Amino acid sequence: MGGGSTYTPELVDGFARLREVLPVTELVLVDPDARRLELVGPLARRILARQGHPGRVTWTADLDAGADGADAVLLQLRVGGQAARLQDETWPLECGCVGQETTGAGGLAKALRTVPVVLDIAERVRRRSPGAWIVDFTNPVGIVTRALLAAGHRAVGLCNVAIGFQRKFARLLGVAPGEVALEHTGLNHLTWERSVTVGGQDVLPRLIAEHGDAIAADLRMPRAVLDRLGVVPSYYLRYFYRHDEVVRELRDGPSRAAQVAAMERELLALYADPALDEKPALLEKRGGAFYSEAAVALTASLLRDTGDVQVVNAFNNGTLPFLPDDAVIEVPAAVDARGAHPLPVRPLEPLFAGLVASVTAYEHLALEAALKGGRERVFAALLAHPLVGQLDHADRLTDALLAHNREHLAWA
Repeated sequence: MGGGSTYTPELVDGFARLREVLPVTELVLVDPDARRLELVGPLARRILARQGHPGRVTWTADLDAGADGADAVLLQLRVGGQAARLQDETWPLECGCVGQETTGAGGLAKALRTVPVVLDIAERVRRRSPGAWIVDFTNPVGIVTRALLAAGHRAVGLCNVAIGFQRKFARLLGVAPGEVALEHTGLNHLTWERSVTVGGQDVLPRLIAEHGDAIAADLRMPRAVLDRLGVVPSYYLRYFYRHDEVVRELRDGPSRAAQVAAMERELLALYADPALDEKPALLEKRGGAFYSEAAVALTASLLRDTGDVQVVNAFNNGTLPFLPDDAVIEVPAAVDARGAHPLPVRPLEPLFAGLVASVTAYEHLALEAALKGGRERVFAALLAHPLVGQLDHADRLTDALLAHNREHLAWA
């Protein structure tokens, strides 16, 4: 779902390369944008053909037809497109708050637009293919996955942050990625790598000591953050730990949405070339590195009942005892035909647990607003968010959010 995305060739390339892990027989690309499908669909066929993959690729704008007989449904949606993302990144800045598509006021706007659409898709999938698994990469993954699970859908949320760290650390250490195990703990886009295990040994202190400058540069945070905390935070912690600096950057520089929109236009022009039969190098700059490997591994585990360990988004169910059972957390989990089962987690240090608890409360209120609507629910979610948290800001941001998103919110 969202098969016309410029991300799709990355996923198709993963299906082609990892056919022994997940032997796909048919891939159906579903998207309401027929023009995009006519560019992405033929390229997907050419990618499989180039690599000698026997799978069949079809595409359709008919969601119900596309879901018929599916074993797994992958969700990669952006309700409102890059235009809505551009708004999410800009109007929060008027209050001196971060404008970003997955956190803060912009993240709430995306959740409000997205959750009803995803739940409608999931209900239609359940009618057409009741045994299908839903793998969600649609942001904000934590809130969207919580909505799916709360509605009783067979769903698991997926993000590429953990696999990105695993591959980066493996490269720095000179070992194979499969040798690296992460103690990745928190919520989607709010996680810390608390240990990095290779051969039974925690090598995180060595990683920070020997490669801290390079890791910090990738995170766009000071090296001192790693040294003082003794962990590697996800890139998204930058919005919390360096909030005011990020706001200044966003006000002065080009928006990520504008950059991505320009990149997408260039990618779609490349996809139109009938000679192109591999993912172009430009796609690496689009984001989503290693999504294909993570998606293939997770889908294979669900369908083939492997029970192997992967970092996913799933119900807490007591894993972090200070959170409700129905909170969605992002941790290593055993994945089999029954779903994702989080592994035990060491008690989370108060420095991290406090922020996790605060954002979990916000996500609960955000889902309430997405499901039930109403200005006061939106206001409550914004007031609860650590990146907003002030009455005047929450009031102004509520008005701005509604003004910019009325066409996507039936109740507004």
